Amino acid sequence: YGKLIDKNTRCIHYNSILDIIAIKFYCCNKYYPCYQCHQESESHQSLIWPKQLQSIEKVILCGNCYNEWTINDYVTSNNKCCNCSSGFNP
Repeated sequence: YGKLIDKNTRCIHYNSILDIIAIKFYCCNKYYPCYQCHQESESHQSLIWPKQLQSIEKVILCGNCYNEWTINDYVTSNNKCCNCSSGFNP
């Protein structure tokens, strides 16, 4: 969802070589490349994932290999996909 410009989840707001992460928003269960895409596409406020789900639910998507991770995996990834080793913005 959002204003994508390529298959790697880059959007009109964030489109550098490292902008390959999409986030599944808790409020609507949809992947968006950025918060601005969510705001422009949805009529509801975004909600933060509850702490108790951040190590369970896979809500981060690598736009290169489409591997999904938990928020905890993302935070500890050293800005690199644990599956394909692509670098991304923190």
